[in-house]
Amino acid sequence: MEAGKEKILETGKEGILNQIRESGFSLERLAGQYPELEILKGVRQNPEYHAEGDVYVHTGLVCGQMCSLAEWDGLTEREQELLFLAAAFHDIGKPAVTKYEDGRWTSPKHTIVGEKVFRAMAYRGGERFGLSFRERELTAKLVRFHGLPVWFWKKKRMDYDLMRAAEVVPLRLLYLLAKADAKGRMSRTPGELEEHGELFAEYAKELGIWDQPCSFANAYTRYQYFHKEEMEPGAQLYDDTEFDVWMMAGLPLVGKDTWIEKHGAGREVISLDDIRTELGISPKDGSGKVANLAIQRARKLLRKKEPFIWNATNLMQETRQRLVRLFAGYGARVHILYLEAPYKEILERNRTRERQIPKNVLEQMIDKLEMPEPWEGYEVLWQEKGNFR
Repeated sequence: MEAGKEKILETGKEGILNQIRESGFSLERLAGQYPELEILKGVRQNPEYHAEGDVYVHTGLVCGQMCSLAEWDGLTEREQELLFLAAAFHDIGKPAVTKYEDGRWTSPKHTIVGEKVFRAMAYRGGERFGLSFRERELTAKLVRFHGLPVWFWKKKRMDYDLMRAAEVVPLRLLYLLAKADAKGRMSRTPGELEEHGELFAEYAKELGIWDQPCSFANAYTRYQYFHKEEMEPGAQLYDDTEFDVWMMAGLPLVGKDTWIEKHGAGREVISLDDIRTELGISPKDGSGKVANLAIQRARKLLRKKEPFIWNATNLMQETRQRLVRLFAGYGARVHILYLEAPYKEILERNRTRERQIPKNVLEQMIDKLEMPEPWEGYEVLWQEKGNFR
């Protein structure tokens, strides 16, 4: 089996992947089963790049082109289903961001928004979508990076952007999605985007990350590559880290406290919820005072090189990275542990909780969640079915 394929070959008889195959890889039939796709209808696009019509029309063409690619028959059945799924939802972020500005229709950051929208849809509709954690996250990242193959050449550090994408999605699949996206439109410069995609493929193969992420010399070198400017990926750095810090991440009520009780091994825990209770501050109030006190306590432990666990939701990448930089600055190996529980389960836990989280607040957290990526820490682990990987 080719490297990189084994991670996505998970099978299941129910859910959207099964519906895709049973529908004959038809967007129209799939939309009949998954009305989430209906929001694409009527969303305008810039005719310079999309003279074919609205986002739904474009998506239908992309799905058709995907199944017509020369590479299609060489894919596994599961790869075909996942790529079609990504094609169907690749522009799912456009309805939220499309606007008419300076005489043209634009959709700024629709890939970033699209990743979150798809993840939230698939998470809330877990039983209907029937996706495993890996299948959901692979699709979300295909949505997030589907524009990279045609725009990578404009990036300041092309190798960095490709390396980062390769950490979360096989670039050979990303290339196929971008190729179908380029073909599934009527553009004033036909063929130009496809040419960019071919350059992307050549460069990814040259970097050795076409089928798999980069193989760094050690975890420390890998961490430093993604956190320092202009560092060569082939470098080998001496690991001078001195102690461990564990950063919990995940929605409220997914079991972070329970995991710490079972596996924390008596280590010091800095919990933002505990500090909030200690200070008598309601979850509805601002968290500035809570965060400041937590940082003060962390600095005391960091100065002593003492391992500890940082327990908070840490849903946003910017928040996690600010903390990772602080901890690593003291010589810590930062391990990010992401936990997840089914949507209906956390709703039920919240219903029976003494101090309930307002439903709208919990839903907002789901919408803004940014999944930890492998490059963010010294080590990043995701909980699947009770186990970390």
